Amino acid sequence: MSRPPNTRVQRTRSSPSAPRSPLTRHPLGTRSLGGLMRLGGLILVALLSPAVVSSQTSLLIEELTWPEVRAAIAGGKTTAIYLAGSVEEGGPHMVLGKHNFLARYEALAIARELGNALVYPVMPFAPTGDPVKKDDLMEFPGSISIADRTFGLVAQDVALSAIAAGFKNVILMGEHGGGQEALKETAARLDAQWSSRGIHVYYVGYKEVDRRIAEYCKAHGLVVGEHAGVPDTSRLMFIDSQGAWVRRDKIAPGGEWSKTGVDGDPTQASAELGERFIAMCVQGWANEIRRLVNKGK
Repeated sequence: MSRPPNTRVQRTRSSPSAPRSPLTRHPLGTRSLGGLMRLGGLILVALLSPAVVSSQTSLLIEELTWPEVRAAIAGGKTTAIYLAGSVEEGGPHMVLGKHNFLARYEALAIARELGNALVYPVMPFAPTGDPVKKDDLMEFPGSISIADRTFGLVAQDVALSAIAAGFKNVILMGEHGGGQEALKETAARLDAQWSSRGIHVYYVGYKEVDRRIAEYCKAHGLVVGEHAGVPDTSRLMFIDSQGAWVRRDKIAPGGEWSKTGVDGDPTQASAELGERFIAMCVQGWANEIRRLVNKGK
């Protein structure tokens, strides 16, 4: 929404015979109230001024203007984060966009942790199965699948766009398990093409983070599961502040896969666990990004 033009209301002094304005009956008097109104207007203009807005710049490039992106890169934010999500079934208790919501939240948290990164929009689709054979996650209505080649090409073009913008390090990641090899291959190919010019494209996987979460679950008697279990459900619970993405009355242990789409026991999930798991993800991924960037210098 564009800001309305700054208009100034011209006030005229009332003649002695003119009826009294309601403002003149205010306890503070016409002059005092008018002064307060002008002061309020000045405060509003100040709050909306470019100088104030730019001091609260987002880390999400989709919320920035192109001069703000340019200024952020010039100011040291030379790392671009691309974290792909997915639209896929998550059992009867989780909405299909869970990976997209988690990807946006986690990518922003990683950027804050690093302090030198901006976040590209979440890629909402990933390989989730064969839509013709209806296998894997495509067995369930609502899941969306794209080919590994398509997935990799989108990541490639976004990475090249980030390089064109001036980023020196581009990070390719995926919240969903499918398509990880495509991201890894794309990053390696682009890095080989651009590293001689001081520009790097890195793939950051999820296996090490998953291993740490699995170890925590086992140490605390929690069933990890392969899909829609404790880790996934807990993380979504934590960021689901409005209670819109988790159907708590539908949470149940995984049974027959084709009937539930759940592997594990999400009844053990909690927002408290989700907070811990997300912190483990963000810290683990941020540390790996630092390691790769420092190695490439």
